[in-house]
Amino acid sequence: MNDIDAPLPPDDLGHRISEVFDLIGALYRRGLRKLEQGEEVEGVSVGVRSVLALLHRYGPMTVPQMGRVMTLTRQFVQRMVNDATDRGWAEAIPNPAHQRSSLIRITDEGVAVITAILAREHALNRQVGGDLTDAELRACVRVLKEMLRTFDHVDVD
Repeated sequence: MNDIDAPLPPDDLGHRISEVFDLIGALYRRGLRKLEQGEEVEGVSVGVRSVLALLHRYGPMTVPQMGRVMTLTRQFVQRMVNDATDRGWAEAIPNPAHQRSSLIRITDEGVAVITAILAREHALNRQVGGDLTDAELRACVRVLKEMLRTFDHVDVD
């Protein structure tokens, strides 16, 4: 193992992680702006897009489950679900595990909407430069997961 492969001392780690947070913030804000530009095309807010993507990927979920996965308040998720439901992109169905908390399921129209959005996003993501390797992206994901794990105890409600 050489110096570049050795774990960083805590002070150095803290400074480098701060750099990563700064970049994540900028990336998030720019990405959000780009997604909002797409709202003009599909008519889907960023919040509703997140709900539809989650339901498309994982299947029916309760609002509290979605809130935990997305680290958002139940109230915010409920507003997004209401918007998606009003537009016919999602629907409430009975939850056999809990009578008072319905499952939210994406509709066929919702699948068509999120499929179009994801295809547009994929085309944009294909334009990322830098000749990135699979190993670099795996390392990036590992770092971000470790950073996220630091905040597992944070309650969003």
